Amino acid sequence: MANNPLIILTGPTSVGKTALSIQLAKSVNGEIISADSMQVYQYMDIGTAKITPEEMQGIPHYLIDAFAPNEEFNVVKFQQYAKKYIKDIQSRGKIPILVGGTGFYIQAVLYDIDFTENDIDPSYRQELEQMAKEKGAEHLHALLQKVDPISAEKVHPNNIKRVIRALEYHKLTGEKISEHNEEQRNKNSPYQYRYFVLNKDRANLYEGINLRVDQMMQNGLLAEVKELAERGYTKDLVSMQGLGYKELLAFLEGEGTLEDAVELIKKETRHYAKRQITWFKRENDIIWINKDDFKDDTEILAHMLKLLKEKNIV
Repeated sequence: MANNPLIILTGPTSVGKTALSIQLAKSVNGEIISADSMQVYQYMDIGTAKITPEEMQGIPHYLIDAFAPNEEFNVVKFQQYAKKYIKDIQSRGKIPILVGGTGFYIQAVLYDIDFTENDIDPSYRQELEQMAKEKGAEHLHALLQKVDPISAEKVHPNNIKRVIRALEYHKLTGEKISEHNEEQRNKNSPYQYRYFVLNKDRANLYEGINLRVDQMMQNGLLAEVKELAERGYTKDLVSMQGLGYKELLAFLEGEGTLEDAVELIKKETRHYAKRQITWFKRENDIIWINKDDFKDDTEILAHMLKLLKEKNIV
């Protein structure tokens, strides 16, 4: 087996990563670390399509249900925890498998990106936070567009924290955070890895997303969001900005009809899948696996195992 092995299995939302990841883990004596920025939260099961204990089939999973929705979880924390779990899994002669669709999380671990904070200027951060409250997220995003258009393209206006971070970085260093991130991304990985990206025909993917949202509603997503609201989790939390949660929370607060909210979830999820695919296209050394080219998951698994053996990872 290779020294410091790591397998990555990712792809857009609802492409079918979960079922395949279990088969893969069983085949390579692996354990799974979730690279999903939402499945890490407790009580948020239906809207995140969280893997159930039955679906895990005895395969250990990490960073699922690990934090309360009001606890801060971000890429820096993810990197710290994931590195610790990778080391632990490897120390027991098993193979760590990163599974999930949050590309930035995967990149942070794969290239061991340095997130050392520059000296922060609390007064500037407060000024930006105040500006976001008074003038809105779009205004802040427009400022980022002026100084760092590449970051502005990658960061959604609603992700105020990351917009502020990019503006702060520019003010403190005079450099663009996108250039810093690109530099970090071009570092050599400390791991012997294979980076698989599962995908399928765009129309099929979008149809699957629409069906999944309908299924989530049938499974009780609205009740899940109501329960979170009753527990005191509010829309200003990062967790409650997740797809499905923010739209239904807005509906519960009297905005629009339920039908409109569900349509919006579908639309936003399709847009998210498109952004995920764009992200993975920019990454290095990835292996695209188009599901339409294979009969079933068993065939995909055989293909993946062949590529893993070629690199002496299994």
